[in-house]
Amino acid sequence: MAEQMLGRGVPLYRRRIGRLALDTAASAGLSLVLAASLVVSATAQDAGFADKAAPIKLQLNRLEPADDSCRATIVVDNSRGTALKSYKLDLFAFDTDGIAQKRVAAELGPISARKTTVKIFNFPGIACPKLSRVLLSDVLACEGGDATRESCLERTETETKANVPFDR
Repeated sequence: MAEQMLGRGVPLYRRRIGRLALDTAASAGLSLVLAASLVVSATAQDAGFADKAAPIKLQLNRLEPADDSCRATIVVDNSRGTALKSYKLDLFAFDTDGIAQKRVAAELGPISARKTTVKIFNFPGIACPKLSRVLLSDVLACEGGDATRESCLERTETETKANVPFDR
């Protein structure tokens, strides 16, 4: 037993048990800290993923003549997003020569949460057969919840069923 006693009169096996308990406690504490940081990281990523997974989908559905204008019908799919009080777009109509002809600031809001709506507006002074492309140049306003103009532009996706491209 004298061989097992070291330093302060504590048997070696008790010092090893004590060290094992400390190592186990430290490992458990470190595991909890790592688990908590993973949960926080996953929650932050999920929040970011939710924004990316909830696009605002704009479909240029139809172009039709309306007096001396071209009337545009846009389907706004916000079926997975939050409500927006205002959603104002900066749109350009290009003619068949590829020259920007008309600029329209179209207010498509308010947009309900988890809903698809249809909005109609005109490109004044340009006939539909002269239209070759519609460009979403920018989001001028986006209000609702924690939405910002930049985040709405990032979330906006475009597609077309009309006979002209609709890009951003």
